[in-house]
Amino acid sequence: MAHIKLNNINVDFTIYQAAARSWRRTLFRAAVGGLINTSVESGRVLVRALQGIDLELQDGCRLALLGHNGAGKTMLLRTIAGIYYPTEGSISTEGRRVPLFDIGLGFDEEATGLENIMLRGLLMGLKRKEIEKKVREIAEFSGLGEFIDLPVRTYSSGMALRLMFAIATNIEADVLLMDEWITTGDQDFIEKANQRLNTLIDRSRILVVASHNLELMQRLCNRGVVLDGGRLIFDGPINAAIEHYRKKVPS
Repeated sequence: MAHIKLNNINVDFTIYQAAARSWRRTLFRAAVGGLINTSVESGRVLVRALQGIDLELQDGCRLALLGHNGAGKTMLLRTIAGIYYPTEGSISTEGRRVPLFDIGLGFDEEATGLENIMLRGLLMGLKRKEIEKKVREIAEFSGLGEFIDLPVRTYSSGMALRLMFAIATNIEADVLLMDEWITTGDQDFIEKANQRLNTLIDRSRILVVASHNLELMQRLCNRGVVLDGGRLIFDGPINAAIEHYRKKVPS
């Protein structure tokens, strides 16, 4: 069983020495939808990235996060993933959370492909024995052949991305978190990658995905929320959420 509950979540960031000039305040205010508090005396800017978020997800939920750039979609994803902690409110989760963003995190260009499989797996919370069982499958899926034993610095960017993708998508997820659809490599690998992603989504109990691709959201999701300025302004069936997004939120 998987379950996520966010209760009145606020996420704040403090930026010091950023309020010294009025043009900076104007810029920050425009960038995050006006959720800015400034203190001239201290030179401190408080950015409220998420405000008053209430959200509950159960097994079978396929949730689309909709909103313009800077609306809070990525911040909400990272809060659910446990990368950011709420300043106020509470969050509870049940089930293994697998984020499919920042897939290159922890990669060492001086280490071999095989060594990077181990490093990345440990960062994703797997035990060494779990990773060792997956090494052969990951290596084969990446299609790197003998390059898997060479340092990553010898790879082309496409080869490195294929290895990163092969590792990131080889973990069974109860809660799958995606920031846009991942595509990389040549046409043959893209087809394999799309098939792998669809299988991973089908096996997950909860999916949370952020994207500007509304057709993709309609295909993948059964529910949608619309964010604006760090606030959740709509929550409902996916078609209704997309309609609300089109009408209420500027592109």
